[in-house]
Amino acid sequence: MKIKHLKDDDAFSNVFCENSKKLIDVHLFALAAKFYSLSNLGVCTPLEDILEALRGDNQGITGIKTDEFMNNKKSHEVQVMSELVDSIANYCGIKQVIDIGSGKGYLSSFLSMQYNLKVYGIDSSNTNTKGAHERNRKLKKHWRAYQSRGRANLKSQRLEKANDRPVESEIKCKAINEKTLNNDNSLQNQDQVTIQDLVPSCGFTEIATSETSKQTEVDLVAQTQSDESKLSEEVLAVLDVLPADAVEVFSSSQCNCGELCEEEKAQRKMASLKAKANKSSESNLYFPLTSCITAETELSDIITDLEDCMMVGLHTCGDLAANTLRIFTAKPEIKAVCSVGCCYHLLSEQFENQEDCPEEVWGFPMCQYLKDKGWCCGRNARMSACLALERVAVGQMLPTESLFYRAVLQVIIEEIYGVTKSDRHVGKIFSKSSSFIDYVRKSLKKLELDDSKLPDSCIMDYYEKYKHRMNELEAFNMLKVVLAPCIEVLILLDRLCYLKEQDNIAWSGLVKLFDPVKSPRCYAVIALKKQSCF
Repeated sequence: MKIKHLKDDDAFSNVFCENSKKLIDVHLFALAAKFYSLSNLGVCTPLEDILEALRGDNQGITGIKTDEFMNNKKSHEVQVMSELVDSIANYCGIKQVIDIGSGKGYLSSFLSMQYNLKVYGIDSSNTNTKGAHERNRKLKKHWRAYQSRGRANLKSQRLEKANDRPVESEIKCKAINEKTLNNDNSLQNQDQVTIQDLVPSCGFTEIATSETSKQTEVDLVAQTQSDESKLSEEVLAVLDVLPADAVEVFSSSQCNCGELCEEEKAQRKMASLKAKANKSSESNLYFPLTSCITAETELSDIITDLEDCMMVGLHTCGDLAANTLRIFTAKPEIKAVCSVGCCYHLLSEQFENQEDCPEEVWGFPMCQYLKDKGWCCGRNARMSACLALERVAVGQMLPTESLFYRAVLQVIIEEIYGVTKSDRHVGKIFSKSSSFIDYVRKSLKKLELDDSKLPDSCIMDYYEKYKHRMNELEAFNMLKVVLAPCIEVLILLDRLCYLKEQDNIAWSGLVKLFDPVKSPRCYAVIALKKQSCF
């Protein structure tokens, strides 16, 4: 049975036994899960479409590659997301960005240095904030090396373009000869691409800006500059805007100015530093800050020079993703948002424990529709939503042994200690354990349970009792992996529907930003305020 033939719930009625409710058709179960996944529902806006709508044909070339100073996963995420954030900022005419849950500042620093944006990176961990400062210092130290490699990349790109120019020129000449002068108006209309030109279902009808023609002229002028000059200006600007503790002052022995006396050298050096300070624009600074963000947070209390801006979040954890959207809708200064959430298992749920706290702010559900339904996922489902189907599909198998250790440990805790629920978590003990016995003892200590009442022989008895069921556990977890996209789509659509319910939002949508094999949490929730809110 193919997916296109599955049109309603009746097609999946035979997945489970009507009486026992047990799974009886695994193949149909997998098809149903795929049918209700985000990639199959057709609700996402392609990244290419939104970039084209935001910037038209103004395609920039960057010579700096993020994999020079980030791992492959982070490099991929920062490269893609920063390009989109810059396009949104340019479209909205803003220069200030607030990065929520900024961590060590990978996205923040790149937005600031590569795109000349003024970025405030806010993280609840002071350790991360200090790490962001230190990383900035190291980045400054090696930036000139990145600049050199970037120039080489640009040179290579220009050579490739030069080789293609004869063909392009021939095509253009032929096209011009075949067109009449009456086509000029249509060509001008094509140049002025705005958000309304996106697919009709996206509903960008209220976001048009009166500055489009002016921006087009600016873009055309900018394109006439050479790529190398543009890169040089960006990099030189970067060297001037890093925090003061990141600046390394070169000693006079490093300068080729032997004819100057020491006093003149010092004076020139000081004048040079002052000149750079005066030239540096406040629009391309990066400020790491430490603060815990909630739905009630007043950003003006944290950022004294808060102005029209956009909010971003790269893998904001748990409720932070939901709170980012709430702050966006509530604060008139925030004109756009681009949020990629993660750690669904840490979401708070309003109806999970049937608690009657209507005034409390919950991570799920957000939209009124699911609130009216009293919808609840539960921790097990949210844990499943964190699994990476695409990685498993390409051979990155689940850690079956560690999952087996954890399952048997659960049985031991319940049967020996009588504990069925605890606020404490075992965490990543498996990789630090030499054996199952070692794993159990380390876990019990972390849970503050007395392991002296449990001899090694008893621990191994539990292991032997259940080891023949390891294949069952693996099969069960594979079913959870197959179901993961369905649970994730529920959480993401809840956030999207919340934005759709707001009166001040011109457009909102889901965009698949990343390669899911490199970065499993790959969907961004994006929204822009109405023009009247600008």
